[in-house]
Amino acid sequence: MLKLPRTDIEIQLQKVRDRRTAERDILAQVKEIFEQEVRKDQHIQETLSQGSGDHLNTFNFDLLESGRIYHLSDIEKICIDYRLRFLDSSYFKAEIPIEAISEIKKLEKQHQTSLKGFKIIAPSKLLKLDNADDPLLFAPMGNDYFYLIHKWGNDLHPLRKLLMWPFKCMENFVLVLLACSFLLALMVPDGLFSPKQTTTQFFIIFFFVFKWIAGLCIFYGVKFGKNFNSAIWQSRYYNA
Repeated sequence: MLKLPRTDIEIQLQKVRDRRTAERDILAQVKEIFEQEVRKDQHIQETLSQGSGDHLNTFNFDLLESGRIYHLSDIEKICIDYRLRFLDSSYFKAEIPIEAISEIKKLEKQHQTSLKGFKIIAPSKLLKLDNADDPLLFAPMGNDYFYLIHKWGNDLHPLRKLLMWPFKCMENFVLVLLACSFLLALMVPDGLFSPKQTTTQFFIIFFFVFKWIAGLCIFYGVKFGKNFNSAIWQSRYYNA
């Protein structure tokens, strides 16, 4: 009885491949594909590191995820609440992860375009600022809309918003100074300045404590060039 040989799928696969291309050309083709990918990666890295001003990108809206589209006003609020910066990707001093590069290449392929004008939300410590933990990479869409490409790193501290609340604006800062001054005035022992402290004396002490704390804060702010969140969220300067 004739016994048919078993089929080696690898050999069949090789036959299909060899019909498509000569074996000697396979390595050359694969090498060329990888070199093209490396060139794409290098081009994206250069675009991210050099910055590209106010370029707009053309997207195919049928392929966009609505949950990734943000208006500049949304970004501004988050940056002010958490004391973050929103700047060109060229100011980002940490390494851009390979996952972000892959997301850019994926979007460029889907939308048949070359993305430019990248922006990043990040804390000041992660940005190269002129003397001046959780980055988000965006591409501009026009009309103050931005498309979120990739997020990496660790999430922000759960209390960061609360800790940065005093620096959000002048009004918040003054309220915190008043509250701290009031608590410190309460800690001044009775009888320190007179046998029995009156309400008037308490408010005088409170006033002097407030002047003392406010003076120290103003000195620190001027010396180190600090400013409020609402003024620095798009600032390129470190001492802001």
